[in-house]
Amino acid sequence: MKEQTEVGKLKEGRYVVVDDEPCKIQSISISKPGKHGAAKARLDVVGLFDGQKRSVVSPTSSTVYAPIVERKTGQILTIAGNVVTFMDMKDFNNFELVVDEDIVATFQPAQEVPYIESLGKRKLDL
Repeated sequence: MKEQTEVGKLKEGRYVVVDDEPCKIQSISISKPGKHGAAKARLDVVGLFDGQKRSVVSPTSSTVYAPIVERKTGQILTIAGNVVTFMDMKDFNNFELVVDEDIVATFQPAQEVPYIESLGKRKLDL
C-alpha cells in the first residue's frame, strides 16, 4: 500500500518509493526557484530492504509515492537452518524469512520478534 504526496512536503526520516523500493529519507536539500524553472529538491535515501543508497532530484511540486510501513510482531514457529517460519500475531498468517545465522542462534521457538512490512516485503526489525 502506498499514498501520493508532494515532494515539498517530505521530511527527513520519512519514507518514499524509489525504483519500486521503499526507502527512508536521509537528507533533503531544496534549491531556490530560478529564472528557468521551479524549486528542485534533492533526496538522499537508503533502501529499507536492500540497504542501497539512492539520490533523486525532482521539482518540489511534483508528486511521489510514500509507502505505508507497518511495524508488526511475529511469533517464531520453526527454525530450519537460517530459514525461520513466523506467524503474525494479529492476523495469524504464516510466512518464512531467511535470517543471518548469528541472529538465528539467539532465537527460540514461541519467541515474539518485531518485523517491518511494506509493499509486500518483510524484514526483521532488530
